Amino acid sequence: MSRISQNIIPFSFLFIGLLFSSCSSSSPLQHPTTSATLWAQNAAEYKALTTSVYNTALSNLGIAIEDSYWTAYPNQEDQDIGNLPPAVVLDVDETVLDNSPFQARMIKQNSSFNLQQWNDWVTEAKANPVPGAVQFTQQAANKGVAVFYLTNREAEVEEGTRQNLKELGFPLAKNEDRILSNNERKNWTSAKTERRAYVAQNHRIIMLFGDDLNDFVSAKNISQKKRAQLVENNRDKWGKLWYVLPNPVYGSWENALYNFDDSLSPSQIDSVKKARLNAKNN
Repeated sequence: MSRISQNIIPFSFLFIGLLFSSCSSSSPLQHPTTSATLWAQNAAEYKALTTSVYNTALSNLGIAIEDSYWTAYPNQEDQDIGNLPPAVVLDVDETVLDNSPFQARMIKQNSSFNLQQWNDWVTEAKANPVPGAVQFTQQAANKGVAVFYLTNREAEVEEGTRQNLKELGFPLAKNEDRILSNNERKNWTSAKTERRAYVAQNHRIIMLFGDDLNDFVSAKNISQKKRAQLVENNRDKWGKLWYVLPNPVYGSWENALYNFDDSLSPSQIDSVKKARLNAKNN
């Protein structure tokens, strides 16, 4: 091979690489969560919504503490709980911690959820607080309310969660682990049912916070119709005992669209989603 050809070929590959990179960077964003993630990261309305949720909770906090019969946990409604100290129970992801940067990475890579990458993100401890969450939890703690964090992050990365919460100013107990992670104990599954019961053993749960229906009741693998009925059956709790944070990016609401059928291909899921769009056509 001549010296000329040795020089031409590398420069040719460099040119082609730059051309491809230019085309790739200007290509339209195809990831299905792009708009939802941009909204969570940039919309003033998102901050207004989450702040409204926590402000409403703050306005109810005083009476919730003073009323010894006040409970957000249905299993405590017929129990003698007057002497139990009050507690609030909050989900972590998209309830107190904003993971939209992790979602942004997936969008830029045009990739789907990967557990190892997620665990790496948790360990980085770089999530921002959901607007309003720090102020609410701090004021609750200052009033003597125990703050518990129920998260479906795995127990193996709990230290990353603890570091993230601590650095942002979320209250953490010195002598008790109040970050209750998935699989941390036997029967502590993603359903969170056992973990809510664990908190209720020694505390009067006065408020529940989350971005998913499963943060309040057991709603795993049930139809959209049944999910809607659960919301209706508990209508008196919303905005008083139970507080929902907005999350259009991911959640069980999306899986419910296709009845939690994991055997469906991406194209089949897209077809189901299109069918779910209500255009009010005759």
